[in-house]
Amino acid sequence: MKLDLNLLRVFDAIYTARNVSRAATALDLTQPAVSQGLTRLRNLVGDPLFVRAAGGVVPTARAQRMAPAIHEALHALESAVQDSAGFNPAQAERVFRLHMTDIGEDQFLPRLITTARLRAPHTRIETMRVPLDDLGSAMDQGRVDLAFGFLPGLKSMRSAILFQDRYIILMRKGHPFAQRHGARLRTLDAVHTLDFITVRTHAYTRTALEALDAAGRVQVTTEHFMALPALIEATDLAVIIPRNIALSFEPRGRYAIIEADLPRREFDVGIHWSHRYDKDPANRWLRGLALELYQET
Repeated sequence: MKLDLNLLRVFDAIYTARNVSRAATALDLTQPAVSQGLTRLRNLVGDPLFVRAAGGVVPTARAQRMAPAIHEALHALESAVQDSAGFNPAQAERVFRLHMTDIGEDQFLPRLITTARLRAPHTRIETMRVPLDDLGSAMDQGRVDLAFGFLPGLKSMRSAILFQDRYIILMRKGHPFAQRHGARLRTLDAVHTLDFITVRTHAYTRTALEALDAAGRVQVTTEHFMALPALIEATDLAVIIPRNIALSFEPRGRYAIIEADLPRREFDVGIHWSHRYDKDPANRWLRGLALELYQET
């Protein structure tokens, strides 16, 4: 079977867009040209690959199996070509893939996207959440360009510190506890008088309470940080979270930040990348941009 690389690009674009017209726009081709390419690919593999659905198309089981390998192969080829030619941000056409949590997207994405669009207008940014056990191999394979956050498990990766953070206790501004203790907790015994929220995707929100023998004070567990503002405003619950996240909530003026000598409360937030891409021009450019925007000096 002889495969035209352009047919794989057509497949990847349709799989991503789930719509032939949008795929044509992304590829800067006409819709008939994309449809013709899809027909050729269907004949080559002996499968319809995509079937009509409301608003566009959906992949067949065969297409679902093919998609990850094709996506990774195209990304590897893009990286190889750009590596040999250098990286000119003003002209480069490149998709950068970043590992970020939901709160990472909130903290990092707005400024990163705004600046990248100005300096590298033909690049795109995609975020994803890769299980930590798979993140190192994903970066080695080029499926993830950079990982943002506090990721002590990535010991085999290169990294650079963006800023230091620490955990605090957050609650609503009118909480009786905040009015009684102020902005600094003198003794951690007082923690046992609070009821807490924990965040399933951020283990420290619970492990800190376990270390303080206060796990029994957990009343609510939520999946993500973004649910916290409404929960805290409406209840007398508290949460242990990074101070920078708390500050992102604080402009609403409805929260009390309480400093406390929590166990292992200080940590570094950084960017992480694979040794294999340490000298990759595009990766180096993106790292430099992240350091410029977020590194504390």
